[in-house]
Amino acid sequence: MTFRRLANNNICPQCGGRDETMNHLFRECPVTMEMWRALTNLDLSTITNIEFGEWLTMVLTSLTLEQWRIFCVALWAIWGDRNSRVHEKTSKSGQQIAKIQKTANTKIEWSHPPGQEIKINFDGAFDERSNYSASGVVVKDSSGRVLISSTTIHKGVVSAFVAEAVACSQATQIALDMNKEVTIIEGDSLSVIKKCKNTTQDKSQIGPFIHDIHRMKLRGRSLKFEYIPRSANNLAHILATKTLKRKEEIYLINSVPDYAAEQAINESVRELD
Repeated sequence: MTFRRLANNNICPQCGGRDETMNHLFRECPVTMEMWRALTNLDLSTITNIEFGEWLTMVLTSLTLEQWRIFCVALWAIWGDRNSRVHEKTSKSGQQIAKIQKTANTKIEWSHPPGQEIKINFDGAFDERSNYSASGVVVKDSSGRVLISSTTIHKGVVSAFVAEAVACSQATQIALDMNKEVTIIEGDSLSVIKKCKNTTQDKSQIGPFIHDIHRMKLRGRSLKFEYIPRSANNLAHILATKTLKRKEEIYLINSVPDYAAEQAINESVRELD
């Protein structure tokens, strides 16, 4: 991972015993192998004598659709634990990572805020080659109606972690500008949301952005930060990824760009009680 500038040293943050490579992190690390063994319907710990790329191709072409979903969420859970160890100095066992995977694989959709509250969803997309990122922010009321959709492109961003923090900062600024009685700010970066809730000084890579968010939070009337899985953050995700690809910023009142219209309609439909 070090040659991609994702870490300051090359030792695996999970086991501390081997160099951190893609193959080690997702296959050979003892913590990862424990997780694969815990997934009774998808134990990949026994497939060993092939290179990482060949292993990945073989797995993706042999799984059922349901197994494919489990596999992708498992990779996400491994990567999330790796980042937590690096940036937050917290750790989980392979069994605990497997439990996260099983929970996350249950699809959760966007939910309407209660009463007169508004909800602001944010997401950050990152291009490592150019060090560009894009923030996607969408504001909706309790009926699911879009009040604001906004995207911004940023230069000189060093990681996806920073991209999420920048997007959260933009969402917080919009909340401050709207000055509503109660505002819920949601994102699918658990680390960023936890840091926004924690009032202690943050010394991680995103510390300056968290500091700004804390300052804005003190000025707001009532800002609540909540974590949601990616499946409940699709509209903000679409805004961020499309903006990064198109290099076109938007700021719309009561609407979204055409490419996000279908998702906005799907999320506006309230489930029957």
